[in-house]
Amino acid sequence: MDNSLQYPELNLLIGGQALAAGSRRTLDVTDPATLAVLGRLPVATSDDIDAALDAAHRSFPRWRDTPALERAAILRRAAALMRERAPRLAWLITRELGKPLAESEKEVATAAEMFEWAAEEARRTYGRLIPGRVAGIRQMAIPEPVGPVAAFSGWNAPAITPSRKIAGALGAGCSIVIKPSEETPAIALEIGRALADAGLPAGTLNMLFGDPGEISRRLIESPLIRMVTFTGSTSIGRELAVMAAAGLKRATLELGGHAPVLVFDDADAEAAADTVLAAKLRNSGQICTSPTRMYVQRGVYERFVARLAERARGWRVGNGLDAGVQMGPLANPRRLAAMESMVADALAHGAQLAAGGTRPDLPGWFWAPTVLRDAGTDCMAAHTEPFGPLALVSPFDDLDEGLALANRLPFGLAAYVFTRDSAIARTATERIESGVVCVNHCQASLPETPFGGFKDSGLGKEGGIEGLQEFMQIKYVSQI
Repeated sequence: MDNSLQYPELNLLIGGQALAAGSRRTLDVTDPATLAVLGRLPVATSDDIDAALDAAHRSFPRWRDTPALERAAILRRAAALMRERAPRLAWLITRELGKPLAESEKEVATAAEMFEWAAEEARRTYGRLIPGRVAGIRQMAIPEPVGPVAAFSGWNAPAITPSRKIAGALGAGCSIVIKPSEETPAIALEIGRALADAGLPAGTLNMLFGDPGEISRRLIESPLIRMVTFTGSTSIGRELAVMAAAGLKRATLELGGHAPVLVFDDADAEAAADTVLAAKLRNSGQICTSPTRMYVQRGVYERFVARLAERARGWRVGNGLDAGVQMGPLANPRRLAAMESMVADALAHGAQLAAGGTRPDLPGWFWAPTVLRDAGTDCMAAHTEPFGPLALVSPFDDLDEGLALANRLPFGLAAYVFTRDSAIARTATERIESGVVCVNHCQASLPETPFGGFKDSGLGKEGGIEGLQEFMQIKYVSQI
């Protein structure tokens, strides 16, 4: 890694202008591995919010009327610039979030793919002709961009989540005002810079940071905004959905999960444990699709637990910039406090500690990969998404019991099944109440696949052709 890399000055992005702190209030951005202050982020004022709304409103007609071929070319150029700048972008992700550099590099590549996919699909937003009932009439269903979009993204996928929202909106022909996380602002700003350098018209993308409550309320209540897209917790998603509904605005909500895993007797228990643990500890478990509730059929239960715990104990934890590190710190002290309380609560309710459960002797917000076996359904972590490196493992007897356990919570974002029996796989994929079900692997989302939850895990889809369609509305035209 280039030792000359420097953390940038942070700013707001409004109407094509990078606005520095100036007299604005600022927030500290902290490296979770060292607790060093990386930079100071300007907080948007009320006037800044108004200016961003006005910029998105004014730029929308021009971008809407830009030919899809031209829009696609800009998105492809932005993706190419992100790939060229990948070493710097990955370094920023690791500094702001803490994840190992290799993971950050993969995230940058996937984020670039989001723009490439949206560029391709922008040229395929086809309408259709509907046969008329009488001669001489032409009936058409024509997709159009919905209008300026208000977007909100969290800190845990600081390149992928903003990219998915920005790429989808721009590909469909919408302008956008996005509030990325205040904890990971530099990577979002670099994505904005790549788009500007690729030729995106000023004001088409605007980026605000500051008070989440004030910014979300002002954006969603504005009559200039026609759609809301949010990734975050279910509780906040409900609040934003209510605000959007008051204005009859479309909302795409990717909310919390608490992903179950079903491992059946016929599966390769050790291979399943290896696959699940790698997915569990990616980004220190701070992923909404992270496998957490692991239900293992009794015939392979002891083998699975033994392998999972053995691998967890050997996982290398440290600063994500250090060579060979497999898991970095948690993103903030809130997650650290959650791990401490959830593990203590689970042990008090009868779970047994198989691995981890402590803080490593490191300066940042670190927590050891933790495996709790024989975890019942009465502890806090069995109901509340841990969002950290915590795995709960418990046995089940038969298919019906396993499915009941998988479906027992109101969440349904991702689920995982391990079996070599095609009948079991078919029944499980049909009966598990989840927007994503993976069989014998844990890759829950790709740029070309639809992603979104059932039940309390959200509304609508991101990614795939469905993701672009979320940003469009259908106009029926009948002409004689």
